[in-house]
Amino acid sequence: MDKSQLAIRVKALRHKRGMSQEFLAEESGLSLRTIQRIEKGESNPTGDSLKRLANALDITADELMDWAVKEDKKYLIFLNLSALTFLFFPLLGILVPFILWSSKKDKIKDINLLGKRLINFQITWTLILCVVPMLLFVLSKLSIIGDLSLSLFFTLVGLLYLMNTVLILFNTIRISNEQSEVYMPQIQFLR
Repeated sequence: MDKSQLAIRVKALRHKRGMSQEFLAEESGLSLRTIQRIEKGESNPTGDSLKRLANALDITADELMDWAVKEDKKYLIFLNLSALTFLFFPLLGILVPFILWSSKKDKIKDINLLGKRLINFQITWTLILCVVPMLLFVLSKLSIIGDLSLSLFFTLVGLLYLMNTVLILFNTIRISNEQSEVYMPQIQFLR
């Protein structure tokens, strides 16, 4: 990594954590002038200084040095398909994509947007899966709608599962073709 890339990275991480140059200097044990020179690209820090900066910024030295955002369409497709774990248990469709997204956040091009949309959709879908059948059950017990048969209940749940599966597969094709994904409905839990 050249000095200018490191300068941009250190400054961006410092701002992201809401630190002043003075605070970073204090936390890292480096002088304020050293921090200023690193952020201006005037100096290339030693290995010890990199470790101190990384510790103060709460990242590893490797993360500090290897920060370039990479293109990895295969990982985006894998992330999207990981939502199919909802077929085993609905909450897995949220948890598995969240873990995969979190582990590569800010390291792969377009992963932040895809991860947020996918997780927002999966949370929304899970809420719909829980709320709609219960609402229909309550309405049928209150005689607002007719009796809710067990077959209608399972048909509704099956249609919700089918909708989720189709949208995941549809969006996998869109990602493969470098088109933006379309996840609807989705409530914006992650922004």
